[in-house]
Amino acid sequence: MTYVINTMPDQVDGGLLAKAERAETATIGHRRHMGFVDKDIQCVLPREIFPKQRTAGTAVTLALPGQDSTLLHHVIEFLRPGDILVIDRLGDHKHACLGGGVAAAIKASGCRAVMIDGPCTDLPEIEDLALPVWCRGVAPITTRLYDIGGSFNVPVCCGGAVVNPGDLVVADFSGALVMPPAEAEGDIDWALGKQEGELEGHKRLLAGEKLGERTGASAMVRAKL
Repeated sequence: MTYVINTMPDQVDGGLLAKAERAETATIGHRRHMGFVDKDIQCVLPREIFPKQRTAGTAVTLALPGQDSTLLHHVIEFLRPGDILVIDRLGDHKHACLGGGVAAAIKASGCRAVMIDGPCTDLPEIEDLALPVWCRGVAPITTRLYDIGGSFNVPVCCGGAVVNPGDLVVADFSGALVMPPAEAEGDIDWALGKQEGELEGHKRLLAGEKLGERTGASAMVRAKL
């Protein structure tokens, strides 16, 4: 293998990022079907350290072969505030490419978060750094500098979702979602509107309103009885 290093993508508009940080992935899921990563990729930081449990940023992508983290060490210097590093482990769920030292370097770059289709390690150190990481849990077996190769800022796959450099990543307590910025604003605005209305709906349900009547499900059932 060789190394492929492409230019950094344009960053997502700051106003869109601010809105995306308030939109819940599960609410967007009522409207959108594409771009959701596998449910096993979850935030490893506890609420005591990362209370809001949500972030949004510009996807910077890395395809990293199994046991090798050489390219990861190199490209950290290119990360910017507002970015989210998305790492495709090319099917390897055994080796942890991110531990305390890598996390410290990423934290220093200002990068908002990391999403890995694989495990991390050194969880207490990641917690001490308060670096938001979405991944497939933790593992004791780490990568090494084998100089095998890899690709930076190319289309990758993370948890079954296609991620292009410059995509909008929205990650929270339910999971993570990736969207092209040109498609994202309509879905985010819709989700924010639905979230605002849900609080009033919850009050009405607690006051005794029947869920089936509210959603129309009961009318559908009665129509077929």
